[in-house]
Amino acid sequence: MSNNDSKKTLSLQERLEKNIWALVLATAMVVSVGGIVEIVPLFYLKTTFEDQVHPEYEELAGVRPYHALELIGRDIYQREGCYLCHSQMIRPFRDEKDRYGHYSLAVESKYDHPFQWGSKRTGPDLARVGGKYSDDWHIQHLRDPRSLVPESVMPRYPWLDDELVDGFDIQKRMKAMKVIGVPYTDEQIHAAAAEVEGKTEMAALVAYLQVLGTMIQFEPGRDYRD
Repeated sequence: MSNNDSKKTLSLQERLEKNIWALVLATAMVVSVGGIVEIVPLFYLKTTFEDQVHPEYEELAGVRPYHALELIGRDIYQREGCYLCHSQMIRPFRDEKDRYGHYSLAVESKYDHPFQWGSKRTGPDLARVGGKYSDDWHIQHLRDPRSLVPESVMPRYPWLDDELVDGFDIQKRMKAMKVIGVPYTDEQIHAAAAEVEGKTEMAALVAYLQVLGTMIQFEPGRDYRD
């Protein structure tokens, strides 16, 4: 090795590449700064929310927290792993809009904890399934999917008919949701137990499916992104 090579000053990049802990620290700093720049503005910019971006679109104000029975149904939806085969996010591509309906808006998920976005579709996307089929259709489909869709690989859920929902549990659930920002009133929480009394898990899951995509009435041809 020549004297010039031995005396060569290492660049910052070379020094980081030769020191694993310095590289880890520098990477963490860069990622942290990038995350802060992207995330922090979302907490105060009004443009984060579609209903504030377009106050003239009164339809967007229709998004509400789930009713007690719908919220129970959503928990059952997660418990049974429905999200593993069904997404709830329609992307703004022509083929998706032709099949499923209007693309999904961020405001539609503002009360979802956790949200049900994704792209895994062993079964169809459910973002706009509400009102597409009758309650009886959903019940039969959950009991025996292949009786309605012969090619379906969806499992059966007959036990949902036998299990009653817990009114006391949903009150606790709604109180917890209120803590993280879902605007449930004390009156809604108090009335929740009576609202779901005698209801089965099947009724709760169907109630949840029937509300999906129904809170906003989209006008044909209107682009809600601009």
